[in-house]
Amino acid sequence: MTARQPPLVAHIIYALRIGGLENGLVNIINRCPPQRYRHAIVCIADADDFAGRITAPGVEIIQLHKREGHDALFYWRLWRTLWRLRPAVIHSRNLAALEAQLCSIGLPRVRRVHGEHGRDVNDLHGTNPRYLALRRFMRRLIDHYVVVSADLEQWLLDTVQVPASRVDQIYNGVDHQRFRPGDQAAADPLPAAWSAVQDRLVIGTVGRLSPVKDQTCLLRAVALLRRESPALAARVHLVVVGDGPLCAELQALVHALGLEAITWMPGERDDVPALLAAMDIFVLPSLSEGVSNTVLEAMAAGLPVIATAVGGNTELVEPGFNGSLVAAGDPGALARALTALLASPTQRRCLGANARERVCRRFDWDNCVAAYLAVYDRVLDAKTQTDLRDVA
Repeated sequence: MTARQPPLVAHIIYALRIGGLENGLVNIINRCPPQRYRHAIVCIADADDFAGRITAPGVEIIQLHKREGHDALFYWRLWRTLWRLRPAVIHSRNLAALEAQLCSIGLPRVRRVHGEHGRDVNDLHGTNPRYLALRRFMRRLIDHYVVVSADLEQWLLDTVQVPASRVDQIYNGVDHQRFRPGDQAAADPLPAAWSAVQDRLVIGTVGRLSPVKDQTCLLRAVALLRRESPALAARVHLVVVGDGPLCAELQALVHALGLEAITWMPGERDDVPALLAAMDIFVLPSLSEGVSNTVLEAMAAGLPVIATAVGGNTELVEPGFNGSLVAAGDPGALARALTALLASPTQRRCLGANARERVCRRFDWDNCVAAYLAVYDRVLDAKTQTDLRDVA
């Protein structure tokens, strides 16, 4: 007799590329006990080399290559894919994947989960009337919601008007062993020319180079800092890790601001733990955030964090305890916060130690994965109970 396979979860995302949402998905799949659930990833667009980070066996990655704009054939391909997979749970993430759940109508015994991981740069407050209408309509189809921050949970309850009983807030985790304070004996991953700078101070950020991450504000803040604090100007260096549509614009701004000698933009990197360990301050200048994986990783690396007071950032960074919060889109405020921290090595060490302690205590991948599996267990159990009542 053939052993019964574990239930299949079909994860629908826009694309499997480097990013916080995608990193969280990969960690959940890799850490899920194989006897509990199987997984497939359905990409509305495509997948790149980032898919190679999946180490769990038997994970099918399906790329549907949806064209920009209206693409009727995409929905046919998605419908056919879901009927072939016959998943027990369909888990879509963010607005781009929400309407994909419509293609599951009619699938037998399927349960539908939707995750909200952050807002779009074109809808920072989640109040776009068209998007809201879609979300409220889809409430009828979605069995359960997962959000990554208390801020997103409150928005889902108040604005989208989802009942609290159908919402779970689950923080992402972080690998405390992979991301940890720097080893002074380790090789310096930064440009060799910088090693000659006495008492070097390194400001860093990691993330997709896109408008919502607003690295432009960070560049302008560093330019202000150098102009207004000459004593720091010769010591301060900036690392901007990541790639994306804003890359060329940011490189042009580096040149326009005269920051070429002190700014390094290495693109996407596989050695982010080493790069974080070489920084003195981590900055996240985003216009909007769910809960930032890179902030969690910086905290695990023992770095003080300066972040904008948006979304889940306020749940991670406590001013005066593990960093500072500043207004979004305000280079002057960011420059002042940077100047204050750069001038005090004692404060940097204290805030960094607090950051490490907080992330080790509250943000753990094992707890995160267990919480997601509990959601799947509950929605499937609810379906079983409903089926039994129907039979009776």
